Amino acid sequence: MIDIYKQIDYWRISAEEDWVVAKKLIADESLRHGLFFAHLTLEKILKALVCQATQNLAPRIHSLTRLAEIASLSMHVDYARILGEMNDFNLIGRYPEFDQGILTVVEAHYYMKRTEEVYQWLVMALTARLSK
Repeated sequence: MIDIYKQIDYWRISAEEDWVVAKKLIADESLRHGLFFAHLTLEKILKALVCQATQNLAPRIHSLTRLAEIASLSMHVDYARILGEMNDFNLIGRYPEFDQGILTVVEAHYYMKRTEEVYQWLVMALTARLSK
């Protein structure tokens, strides 16, 4: 039998750890890697929400928009948009053919700011769901 709360905690804690790494990498101007870890942060907190919503293991997928759908999240269109945009950094971080060129520090900070907004909202959504 699956201990769903253990799964949720694993994904939540791992997301927190990856967020710390993402911020450090961006501060060091390792932009591609930092945004890859920002994507991982969102992926993992979404997987915690998926576990909570489905009472089952999270699927082994990386699409943020698909994970949000499986978690039955209703979110502002801006948050859905940033999830879609952040999906690109999963591919850019893994496969050279998806690298679209040089990302500026300003662009990276924009994505980090938006990611933090969505991440904090997802953490609050998880907390609210778990308290019911």
